[in-house]
Amino acid sequence: MSTITIATFNCENLFRRFKFNETLSETKIDNAIKDGFIMDKAILQTITQTERKLTADAIRATKADIVCLQEVENMDTLKNFLSTHMASAGYKYRMLIDAKDPRFIDVAVSKIPFGPVKTHQFSETGKVFSRDCLEVEFDINGKTFTVFVNHFKSMFDRSNKTPAQKRALTAPKRIAQCNAVLDIIKQKYKNSPQKDYWAVVGDLNDYPDDTTSLKSLLDSAWMENVVQTRITDPAERWTHFWDTTSVPTDERYKQIDYIFLSKKIVTGNPTAVPVIVRKGIVTKATKYTGPRFANVTDKQGASDHCPVAITINI
Repeated sequence: MSTITIATFNCENLFRRFKFNETLSETKIDNAIKDGFIMDKAILQTITQTERKLTADAIRATKADIVCLQEVENMDTLKNFLSTHMASAGYKYRMLIDAKDPRFIDVAVSKIPFGPVKTHQFSETGKVFSRDCLEVEFDINGKTFTVFVNHFKSMFDRSNKTPAQKRALTAPKRIAQCNAVLDIIKQKYKNSPQKDYWAVVGDLNDYPDDTTSLKSLLDSAWMENVVQTRITDPAERWTHFWDTTSVPTDERYKQIDYIFLSKKIVTGNPTAVPVIVRKGIVTKATKYTGPRFANVTDKQGASDHCPVAITINI
């Protein structure tokens, strides 16, 4: 039996040189994408090294052996980030396959050695994915542990509807993506997925409530949303801070980042509890009152998401 820690983290625009100016309208962002990201300072703004260091601080704080990242521009960006900010952290193994998002937002896995890697974005089942469902196998002391890394469709679109209406409008896409993940798992493990070692992780862009588009995953007998089942206080399950006053306060703090563990792993780890690292969240997120990394401010943080990690025995 081996002990490993796995984490998921939407590191929010891990781009090499730029991010969109936060004051831009969505129409201008769309036009910038079509024009091929011409370096116009009115459209794009550079990402500071301080922000990058905060992202690295958040990853380090997970103490994870396997880190699953979302919103990484490309492999060169990932390598540059690791060599500049995490050279001594031991993350020398990494994998990234360009996904379908037009903003170059991809899915990445980094850290310990891995075996077969599979993209599902071009398969018939995977055509519904906004980015990909990246399948990565790890050999953990002779046992195969598979991670399915995801970044589902956002709850928000280009319309002028309310956030709740936008969530409902985009829900069918996430429902289809959930069903695609379940199909991939069923194809891989046939009729007994609950008997193998695997995890579904990532930014799934919806909440674990009664109306969620993630219901088929949440209700699956094959897996368990450990943030929901293992963190006893519901007020401590949020993984994302939405910096806006256009929605009620309780809507600004929600779980949208997930680690689903297979029933075999859940059963073999009855006392494992996930950790949500909030030290990198901006100070505007006043619901969190604990310590923060140096240089976190009301506008500058590691990400608008918090890394989620859990230590398990396999």
